[in-house]
Amino acid sequence: MAKDQVPTVGTLDKPESPYELLKQDRGEDCGSAFLGLAAYSYFSGQSQLEQQRVKILASKSMFGMRSRRFGIAATSMGLAWLGVYRLFV
Repeated sequence: MAKDQVPTVGTLDKPESPYELLKQDRGEDCGSAFLGLAAYSYFSGQSQLEQQRVKILASKSMFGMRSRRFGIAATSMGLAWLGVYRLFV
């Protein structure tokens, strides 16, 4: 359906497929933005973690370096997955 046409009652009666809506939204794709955010999140997170390494180890926190690194990596992987999903689906 063209964007400048008024939809009929019959077409409004049935819901649109979410896959069709995603295909129509392809022009404003944000997949590359998610991939860029994933890379930025990973590298800046690891950098900040290294800068605070002494304080983290001195605090004797239950969450040490390994769990914090895992959290940063998991967040970045989630963002990367969203980016890949938006690029190809």
